[in-house]
Amino acid sequence: MGQNDLMGTAEDFADQFLRVTKQYLPHVARLCLISTFLEDGVRMWFQWGEQRDYIDTTWGCGYALASAFVLLNLLGQLTGCILVLSRNFVQYACFGLFGIIALQTIAYSILWDLKFLMRNLALGGGLLLLLAESRSEGKSMFAGVPTMRESSPKQYMQLGGRVLLVLMFMTLLHFDASFFSILQNIVGTALMILVAIGFKTKLAALTLVVWLFAINVYFNAFWTIPVYKPMHDFLKYDFFQTMSVIGGLLLVVALGPGGVSMDEKKKEW
Repeated sequence: MGQNDLMGTAEDFADQFLRVTKQYLPHVARLCLISTFLEDGVRMWFQWGEQRDYIDTTWGCGYALASAFVLLNLLGQLTGCILVLSRNFVQYACFGLFGIIALQTIAYSILWDLKFLMRNLALGGGLLLLLAESRSEGKSMFAGVPTMRESSPKQYMQLGGRVLLVLMFMTLLHFDASFFSILQNIVGTALMILVAIGFKTKLAALTLVVWLFAINVYFNAFWTIPVYKPMHDFLKYDFFQTMSVIGGLLLVVALGPGGVSMDEKKKEW
């Protein structure tokens, strides 16, 4: 079997997968995407005292302001998740969650930690894709009305979302000399580039979903660590952040790459 035949078979499989799952895929994608916010919102409730004391100690802002910060995080994230899952006011929910990401980036000094900053930006990329999806749903209500101009922001949102998701994979690269690490880096980087430029996008994104899910379950198995150990919380945070990026990639699979992509330009040629 030639290389083109193999690629064709893989693309056929991706299309078949999409046909079978098209009713459920966007719902699964949204649930995965908001899982970080859901987990963090619940954690704010169960670790109220610890989170409040951390903010108070770090910023010296006082008990009342630190409590207000934790409350805003709790309500902002859980309300945003409920709105996204129920498909109500999705755009406002996305803007609210963008605000939470920005707030946490400053409050937890993530700005100076490149790895966590890139993951937060990747999370923002997932929200951009969610925003693009909600815009396309809004447009589809007016079937038959020309929307070429109006769809432009959506296309650039999809491009921005894809590029920002790539940042997540850069944090997963392992810089050691083992054969498996080198292979993982080469394959992962190639797939990242395909998703970013929008070439064979659905197949590349689907492959990344499988690969990333396997890595996530293997490396971030927080359920194997006792709850009282700090590593449990660290792995749990990593696990749900990775699930959110998987959700973003599933949205790329469900929606396609958008107008600003190699796949779309090929159709014009």
